[in-house]
Amino acid sequence: MLFFPSVLIFTSEGFAQGNLIIIPRRVVFEGPKRTEALSLANTGADTAKYLISVIHYRMLDNGAFELITQPDSGQYFADKNFRFFPRSVVLAPNEAQTVKLQTINTSGLNPGEYRSHLYFRSVPNVKPPGEQPADTNSKEISVKLVPIFGIAIPVIIRVGPPVSTVAVERAALEIDGQGARQLKTTFSRTGNVSVYGDIQIDHVSPQGKTTRVSLVKGFAIYTPNKQRHAVFPLVDHQNFSYHTGKLRILFTTTSGTRTVKIAETELELH
Repeated sequence: MLFFPSVLIFTSEGFAQGNLIIIPRRVVFEGPKRTEALSLANTGADTAKYLISVIHYRMLDNGAFELITQPDSGQYFADKNFRFFPRSVVLAPNEAQTVKLQTINTSGLNPGEYRSHLYFRSVPNVKPPGEQPADTNSKEISVKLVPIFGIAIPVIIRVGPPVSTVAVERAALEIDGQGARQLKTTFSRTGNVSVYGDIQIDHVSPQGKTTRVSLVKGFAIYTPNKQRHAVFPLVDHQNFSYHTGKLRILFTTTSGTRTVKIAETELELH
């Protein structure tokens, strides 16, 4: 089963889908860190219940996710090395609650990165049949569709010194089927940990003027993947031409209050 990226509403440290907001949007245990607290908030008008469980994904080279039960070669699950509480939450409108995570049994782990995902699944608020208003005049069978959604966030445990390098192996300017410009890229990753951050693409004119043409937040390459192929839509602008200057592709992450460069390259335009 494949899971492709859906439309998410991002905040500075978390994300929302449906009426549920989770902060932060990923958990990384490394160094002396052993605990983490997730903040859940219901922004909807109705009380909502969410069941919390652990699932496992593999990331495909195009960034899509696939549910798996056994790790791939070079992939390690983290589910046996952390616990969380509670396992379900009920949130009234505009109510928030904390879910606590703690690592366990990590002293014997081999160096590397271990990853599983916490899955928050909404439970439909459906009344029992006896409480449903009956329509005595109708002889037709009615079907009510109740949408169910879920949010999964990665929980990562890192053991030993993290080592990772990323390079942009390919970058090409293309036109899609609707005539819009896009940048097709291939990123390569080496090392023992995944990478996560933001992609920004700027047009630099021959005179040195810089214009932001694309920005993607939350771009990841998870272990054991060595490559990720990505296509970034580019904004057209009247003040410059994609036939002159160059495109600067910058992949960055944050470490504390610092912005750290993961990879950078430039594509000369003709």
